[in-house]
Amino acid sequence: MINTYDEALSFIHGRTKFKKIPTLKRMRRFLDELGAPDKQINAIHIAGTNGKGSTLAFLRNIFQAEGKTVGSFTSPFLIKFNERISVNGEGISDNEILRLTQAIYPTIMKLDAELPEGGPTEFEIVTAMMFKYFAEGHADIVLIEVGLGGLFDSTNVVMPKVSVITSIGWDHMHILGDTLPKIAFQKAGIIKSGVPVVVGGVDPEPLAVIVKQAQKKHSPIKILDQDFKAVDLGEKDWQQHFDFTSDDLHLKDVSTALIGDYQVHNAALAIQAYIEYQQLNEQHVDASVVQNGIQATRWAGRFERISTHPTIVLDGAHNISAVNLIVDTLENDFSTGHVYILMGILADKQADRMVEKIATVPNASIVLTQFAGPGKRAAANPETLENKLETRPKNVSAVDDWQDAIQQLKRKLTDADILLITGSLYFISDVRKYLKNQNHNFK
Repeated sequence: MINTYDEALSFIHGRTKFKKIPTLKRMRRFLDELGAPDKQINAIHIAGTNGKGSTLAFLRNIFQAEGKTVGSFTSPFLIKFNERISVNGEGISDNEILRLTQAIYPTIMKLDAELPEGGPTEFEIVTAMMFKYFAEGHADIVLIEVGLGGLFDSTNVVMPKVSVITSIGWDHMHILGDTLPKIAFQKAGIIKSGVPVVVGGVDPEPLAVIVKQAQKKHSPIKILDQDFKAVDLGEKDWQQHFDFTSDDLHLKDVSTALIGDYQVHNAALAIQAYIEYQQLNEQHVDASVVQNGIQATRWAGRFERISTHPTIVLDGAHNISAVNLIVDTLENDFSTGHVYILMGILADKQADRMVEKIATVPNASIVLTQFAGPGKRAAANPETLENKLETRPKNVSAVDDWQDAIQQLKRKLTDADILLITGSLYFISDVRKYLKNQNHNFK
């Protein structure tokens, strides 16, 4: 039996990560054995290649500004496992993780014995813990982030009030498909019959796939830049400003501490999802609630300034689509001074494309490094990656030890420069712990 928090984590992390055949039948059976807790919550479901976490954070703060208690399910965690299941942005306690694991353990053992392919995977177990916890009534509304894809993701058993698809880009192609329309089809798998869906900035071809699925499911669809709009007003004093317009709400000069024009898009998606939810429940759409919620939003690891002297920024960009967005932000808002970029990237990502893209920033120097990847996933070797670059950019170098690299780069920084540490959420999680242990002057 599982008796401690550490034993609970060891049990969860020791489970199979994937099964050979993708299916939701096992997850449905698992939850039905537990009393179908997914059918007892009030949810918004969020999918997309990038922007899921930030959109969720904006939505959470909007609902909190309205006075609601908001549950969240996100992945991966940045500091501690408990973050994955949170209430008003705070991860649940160690005791709750232990209690939930103990509660579902007998069912897992039963399914291990009865199912030919074995019982639930790691992510299915964590998802079930989330559903069970929130079915107990700990939140007024639950915001659920898809783990991977959408169609066969274990969260996709839920019947939400609103669905959100933030973006379609290149990631997990070995699982989701080798074209954007194929990836879009997987993401569009979260669309449920009659449930409104809000869609972000998606290219025409994958967008057509999403629209087709929405029509097939008779789901009302609202698309960014067609049915609602956000105009980026730029960054000033580490605040991003924008205007928002839809048929139901007009906001001028909304500001957020989440930097980047892509965060404007994520905020717009959250606002529109809030509008859809309020209208479904015949509740008032409060402009001041929206303004205050967006202003209050913080989301660790999303172009997050953690230090001002020197200026150090952490960003978990982990695929080419996210790197494209960072490049736009650097070129639009950080063209003065020098940008030192330390990158640690998992080997199973498009690491060479990510580096070659970020190396196009005119005022940037990139240092490649490595870190201990999660589980069996290895980080890309920096020297191997540097030699693999087809364009051979002159502003790219390699340092094996990322801690040494940070100290070297910090010594080069002037007041006009920034140090951006990026490439993987797992990497910046390690960096955050290291800097805090060094008693760094976190902002």
